[in-house]
Amino acid sequence: MQNIRSAAVAGMFYPSNPHALLHQVQTFLHDARQYKLAPKALIVPHAGYVYSGEIAATAYVTLLPIASRIRRVILMGPAHRIAVLGLALPGTDAFDTPLGQIMIDADAARTISKFPFVCTSTAAHAEEHSLEVQLPFLQSVLTDFTLLPLLVGKATADEVADVLECLWGGEETLIVISSDLSHYLPYPAAKITDEKTVQSILNFEQPISHERACGGTPISGLMLAAKHHHLTPHLLDLRNSGDTAGMRDHVVGYASLAYTEDSHHVH
Repeated sequence: MQNIRSAAVAGMFYPSNPHALLHQVQTFLHDARQYKLAPKALIVPHAGYVYSGEIAATAYVTLLPIASRIRRVILMGPAHRIAVLGLALPGTDAFDTPLGQIMIDADAARTISKFPFVCTSTAAHAEEHSLEVQLPFLQSVLTDFTLLPLLVGKATADEVADVLECLWGGEETLIVISSDLSHYLPYPAAKITDEKTVQSILNFEQPISHERACGGTPISGLMLAAKHHHLTPHLLDLRNSGDTAGMRDHVVGYASLAYTEDSHHVH
């Protein structure tokens, strides 16, 4: 019998009704600013769609022209609820969302299980939102793909980079890092802090601390791997909850970035 990880935050972070969800995601994608890029990797936010969906869509819409090539998504994000030592696989066969099931790439999971810092924690994945909120976007833009979901806990950027290196592949493999930026600063302070963080990411300045981005470790690991592979980072969108749907006294920062294998500039 298959072991399925059920959707945990449907109805909270995004609609649980499949039609409403698909409509919301497609509206975000339709309205997103379009960049002519073919990304190997993305950094995307993971808040409720009303807060960060517009920003996430700016990254996901770049995949539409290359969607047919992408067969596997390596998805990494921070563990918010249960402490994880190293990087945690879910130990399940598939992830379920209102838009259907996504099969886990069992071969990729086996491949990285050789690393001593890779573990399995079904419990850490069960309620975690950082990976789940990316799935309806991926299901809306890609046609047929497997998933390797990893929660990053107490780990190093080098460990993250080792896993990415091991699974790098070619154009069939997409890397997605899920992270928000600063948390609960007043609007003006958040803007300054988040702009500095994004500048550090664009300049490959490590490490990105957890105060500046909850997914600082996977972002730092991606930066190492991206530098090694001569990828070019592009900032697609940088806003915060005060710009989208929240109050401005305490905001959360969101950015979308894409990494490409060429040095073509964003048009």
